[in-house]
Amino acid sequence: METSSIAVVEDDNEIRSLVTGLLVREGFEAIGCRTAMEFDRLIERQRVDLAILDIMLPGEDGLSLCRRLRARGDVPVLMVTAKGDDIDRIVGLEIGADDYLPKPFNPRELVARVRAILRRTRNAQRVVPALPCERYVFAGWVLDAGSRALTDPDSSLVDLTGGEYDLLLSLVTHAQRVLNRDQLLDWTRGRSAGPYDRAVDVQLSRLRRKLAGHPTGEALIKTVRGGGYIFTPTVARG
Repeated sequence: METSSIAVVEDDNEIRSLVTGLLVREGFEAIGCRTAMEFDRLIERQRVDLAILDIMLPGEDGLSLCRRLRARGDVPVLMVTAKGDDIDRIVGLEIGADDYLPKPFNPRELVARVRAILRRTRNAQRVVPALPCERYVFAGWVLDAGSRALTDPDSSLVDLTGGEYDLLLSLVTHAQRVLNRDQLLDWTRGRSAGPYDRAVDVQLSRLRRKLAGHPTGEALIKTVRGGGYIFTPTVARG
């Protein structure tokens, strides 16, 4: 199996060295970058399967770099922040990071989250004939599991991050059932989810805003007071 290549964008020399060393011991190819500029030079010369971005970087910060990578759409991002306030993590997820991890972090948790992101994105990129080529049709919308594409009733593509797609697929495949937060965490983030993980809340809010870009989208996901969430329309497999 081909070794996954991970860029560690961190200006603290000691932390960068510790993280790259940890990842190498776990079987990954890890390359350290001190700045966003160094990272840009790296991706010009080789493939990067995942970027671990510190928010506080000299020059262009991690949030700005994450926004650029999301616009490219081909490099998953794990944001790392030393700040205790949730705002940086929430902003990172809002602009398209696949996950976040606060400092100081447990090395085993870092590895678990890295593996979870790579597993999700690898599955998204893998070409498998026939198996996941199901189409889910609901209220004029179409979710194509083969291409991981969402089309609104006007046949316009809706851009989804990997986390948003996983969340929507979980809702669609359990339509008209009340799903609690723990179920959604388990289905979308698996063992990498912590007991107080709020990423699913942020992704759900972002997903609802994207769906609401079409007049029929606002009513697709409803909050059940004290219970969780329900995907309201009838879903047919096409």
